[in-house]
Amino acid sequence: MTNNKAENTVLVIAGPTASGKSALALNAALALNGVVINCDAMQIYKDIPVIAATPSATDKAKAPHHLYELYDCDKRGNVVEWLNLCVAQIRRCWTENKLPIVVGGTGMYIDALIKGATPIPEVPSEIRQTLRQRLRQEGLQRLYADLQEKDAEMAAKLSPNDTTRILRALEIITATGKKLSEWYRVPLVQKLPEARFKVVKIVPPIDDIENRCRLRLDEMVNEGALNEITALLNRGIDESLPAMKALGVPELSLAVKGEIPLPAALELAKLHTRQYAKRQRTWLKNKLSADLEFTAAYTGQPQYLSQIKNLI
Repeated sequence: MTNNKAENTVLVIAGPTASGKSALALNAALALNGVVINCDAMQIYKDIPVIAATPSATDKAKAPHHLYELYDCDKRGNVVEWLNLCVAQIRRCWTENKLPIVVGGTGMYIDALIKGATPIPEVPSEIRQTLRQRLRQEGLQRLYADLQEKDAEMAAKLSPNDTTRILRALEIITATGKKLSEWYRVPLVQKLPEARFKVVKIVPPIDDIENRCRLRLDEMVNEGALNEITALLNRGIDESLPAMKALGVPELSLAVKGEIPLPAALELAKLHTRQYAKRQRTWLKNKLSADLEFTAAYTGQPQYLSQIKNLI
């Protein structure tokens, strides 16, 4: 494929967990002189390649892959940082006459790229560190009460147990002096207005996704997920951090710590993974407009690639 820079095309491949989207992105990259760019909020972390189903070293060697395994698990990644990195990678692809292929299932990231993002300034690291310290010393309940006082509208939309979003809301107020609920009323800013997005989504039947999720979790355990979790627990990684909330980690951690038997932990993980995949599927079905929609998981069907070639 000759991807003319002037076309400014971006191929987006979205799908729920275990739908085969990473394999499709790799094959599209091989066929279309493409570069795979991660749009999965867990695959940005190091040390959990099995848990996050990060592309293997073998796959990464076949075609360029970017924005994978960027951060240590003790960091809290966010959509603003990801979006800036993603936009830079896309523009680099264009200058090299390669096709950027953005792949993942994190709806917030996909929305920010295609529709635009709220123009919230970067939060200084000192503010983040101060709030993390408050969380450790005062507890989440106190921070949620603080948010209720400072931004009641946003607090009402959040679960009192949602550590990540409560911290984020307090960070924004502290750094900008403006409530997050007020920022959300500011018009979105399109970071890539010149882009021509071509969106492909994989939306298999829910029964198929549930079966594939169950198989994936069994494979994760066989391939070393428990070792990854043990290493995280031994490091004392804060359980409120995103990496510690990756699919399967909270439940399998209970087994690693000896609190419940492994079979029970695995069943719990499968239940929560299916619930998450169902939410992803609902979002994809109802919220993401696509140029192509495939209704079966990708397992190498040649027609998927031929239709993508025609689309591009």
